[in-house]
Amino acid sequence: MAGFGGSVPGAARLHLVDGVSLLRPEEQVFTAMLAGFANQQLARNLARTTVESRERTVKAFTAYVNAFPWQWSPAMIDEWLGDLRSLRDLKRTTIRSYSEAIRAFCGFVTDPLYQWPTTCEDRFGTHPVQVVHEWNTAAHVQDNESDPKKRAFTKAELHAFFAHCDDEVARIRAFGRKGWLPAFRDATLFKTAYAFGLRRNETRMLDAADFGANPHAPEFGQFGRCQVRFGKAKKGSPPKRRGVLTVWDWTVDVLDEWFTEVRPLLGADGNPAAWPSERGPRIGCQRLNSRFVAYRHALGLDDGLDFHSLRRSYVTHLIEDGWDPRFVQEQVGHEHASTTSIYTCVSSDFRTRTLRRRMDATVAAALESQKGKHA
Repeated sequence: MAGFGGSVPGAARLHLVDGVSLLRPEEQVFTAMLAGFANQQLARNLARTTVESRERTVKAFTAYVNAFPWQWSPAMIDEWLGDLRSLRDLKRTTIRSYSEAIRAFCGFVTDPLYQWPTTCEDRFGTHPVQVVHEWNTAAHVQDNESDPKKRAFTKAELHAFFAHCDDEVARIRAFGRKGWLPAFRDATLFKTAYAFGLRRNETRMLDAADFGANPHAPEFGQFGRCQVRFGKAKKGSPPKRRGVLTVWDWTVDVLDEWFTEVRPLLGADGNPAAWPSERGPRIGCQRLNSRFVAYRHALGLDDGLDFHSLRRSYVTHLIEDGWDPRFVQEQVGHEHASTTSIYTCVSSDFRTRTLRRRMDATVAAALESQKGKHA
């Protein structure tokens, strides 16, 4: 591989010219490193948003330690991560993502294949080293590290939330304001996210054409299924597609009213988006978040409920109502049943069957005991 040095995406020779003096060598080499890192990450087919996020993290760390990568040491990463945790109170997963971004960058600039070590030696008399190790960062030891406050809606809370969505539409419309259309759109979007167990971006990116008939459930008409095209992607892969089947009959009424009566009033002709925006082709995440939080506060609900709680609620309520866990797993697109079980208090078929057998045996024993007394 060494023979391909100058042609490898991210290699120093592609970003700096050998033997040419630089006006601001430290800043220019660092900028070239970042450009090379971005090219190397993009060559691995990582999402551009991921690459940009890692680049921002590297810049933030550089500014904090006031040193360039060839001057970094493990002690610096210790101090930075410690401050992020103690002063800014960042979540564990956020801090881990920051440390992984620095680890990836250091892995890139210390790899001889990309020639940054020799470039730094020639220009500064030193070279970068890996500063992120197992002994100075937190280990990822469990599958689920989400905020323990995050939870599903109870059925009563969900009913109150959707009722408030509808009440807001009626209230705004009663005042003769145009804002009732966006409020109606967002209410329908929230209900759709719950009806199909969707993530926020999966819901936001739906087009009108993504809803269709399920030939095995004709009673749902043209809204028997939802085709998710922007599912959560694995690293370096495109968005994962899946089809989600309609399970509740009220879903049809909600979608039919939106697409036939209300959506045309937004003037969305030629716009394929299921949820068009007043200022763009598609509603943005920030608008959804602000609306959701406003409704949550109005109802006095705790901040453990967020948009993703609609998806948690879908899984939890289906399991509670006795739907097959494998069906629920396929609906939400989880690769492993253990992931689905995280959303519910029913963690596995084995535990459920064991509990049920024990309960049935206890009841049977009690009945036999009663029969013996009356015999």
